Amino acid sequence: MNTLTPNTEKFIHDNFLLENDFSERLYHEFAASMPIIDYHCHLPPKEIAENHIYNNLTQIWINGDHYKWRAMRTFGIEEKYITGTAADHEKFSHWAKTVPYTLRNPLYHWTHLELKRYFDIDLLLNSSTANEIYTEATAKLQTTAYSCQSLIKKMNVRVVCTTEDPIDNLEHHRHIAKNGFGVKISTSFRPDKAILIADSNYNSYLDKLAEASGVDITTYQSLCDALYKRLDYFNANGCKLSDHGLSYIPYKTYTDTEIENIFQKRRANKTITVEEEEKFQTAILLYLCEQYHNLQWIQQFHLGALRNNNERMHRLLGPDTGWDSIGDYPQASTLSNFLNSLDSKDKLTKTILYNLNPSDNEVLASMIGNFNDGRTKGKIQFGSGWWFLDQKDGMTKQMNALSNMGLISCFIGMLTDSRSFLSYPRHEYFRRVLCNLFGKEMLKGEIPKDFDLVGQIVQDICYNNAKEYFNF
Repeated sequence: MNTLTPNTEKFIHDNFLLENDFSERLYHEFAASMPIIDYHCHLPPKEIAENHIYNNLTQIWINGDHYKWRAMRTFGIEEKYITGTAADHEKFSHWAKTVPYTLRNPLYHWTHLELKRYFDIDLLLNSSTANEIYTEATAKLQTTAYSCQSLIKKMNVRVVCTTEDPIDNLEHHRHIAKNGFGVKISTSFRPDKAILIADSNYNSYLDKLAEASGVDITTYQSLCDALYKRLDYFNANGCKLSDHGLSYIPYKTYTDTEIENIFQKRRANKTITVEEEEKFQTAILLYLCEQYHNLQWIQQFHLGALRNNNERMHRLLGPDTGWDSIGDYPQASTLSNFLNSLDSKDKLTKTILYNLNPSDNEVLASMIGNFNDGRTKGKIQFGSGWWFLDQKDGMTKQMNALSNMGLISCFIGMLTDSRSFLSYPRHEYFRRVLCNLFGKEMLKGEIPKDFDLVGQIVQDICYNNAKEYFNF
């Protein structure tokens, strides 16, 4: 039982974000109890396999969370209290001091929703409540009821798909599969390091890929052979998805001779041009996507991030530490040509497209209709609001664009895209936003006041569509 006594009215209550009776009924009767398929995240499989227990709230909640880190830096918190050498309790205290000033940022909602759902804590987090909250949550975390596997089960999760590089040996996934868990833990194949040929570490990465695959990578064809062996290995270990995080999908015409020459040039540590880079990326992406089709996998493309903007801090802390933002890359033309090239060979597998720039919402919402060929319900998906857009406004705009230009009834819904075991209430957050969107239109008479129809669509978006689409 929660020992904390809130001195304010509960912020996270039963009808949080639900603005009318229709929204409330849709959420409580149709959405709330649906299981979760988290088909894209970055949870560490090692910690799942070991059923890790965290020592304190900072370790599970702040460490590794670049959303929180960016907010703390903006508020003027020194780096030693964020990613530095300060004690865990000190880091938490500085996060608690920041939280009241995240008002209107999704972090404020997520923070209190997570405290409520995992720890049954209703207090608002601030400097005055920090010690109480840290003490109670930390005490709970040190019990088996709060191990990594327990935290996943607590949120009614049925499937988790982590994200691994082709060189990963999937030992932790194999351990989980062998020992049983009750929740399916799968993976996504993310070969971006083999695609981004202009990266300064490209050749050293290919050496690692050669070792993992047992293929001596001396030609472009041997690179493809190495990737094929890793695809086969991932497939044998239950993988059914790929994932790519690219600024944009390039599309340049090329010859086989050009691609081999570009590969050899880069293997010799020579600088390649932007045009050569895009030709190579086009070739390797088309090769991979045809293999995904052959394997009956689902491919995901996360498009539009402008990464590692702060060179000084990137040198100090490395990637994925909070220095990325929204890019404004052209998406429509090359994406269309790329998908069309695959479709013309009847090699376009199920595809999920995510954008980071909200100005691309309508681009992707309309693009998916070009390649839905009637063979599979929702074959080409406009993915849920991602990264900077996985908040109430971003989700709403994504769903409105999809509704206006496609069929939201075929939408496969939310994912966490998170590194934290405390992020699963984001599915609840999404479901509340979804139900409120439909409920407001029911109230206005813009859609029928038919709970059999609307409730079924809500349940499909929350779970049923993803279950059918991924066929886990």
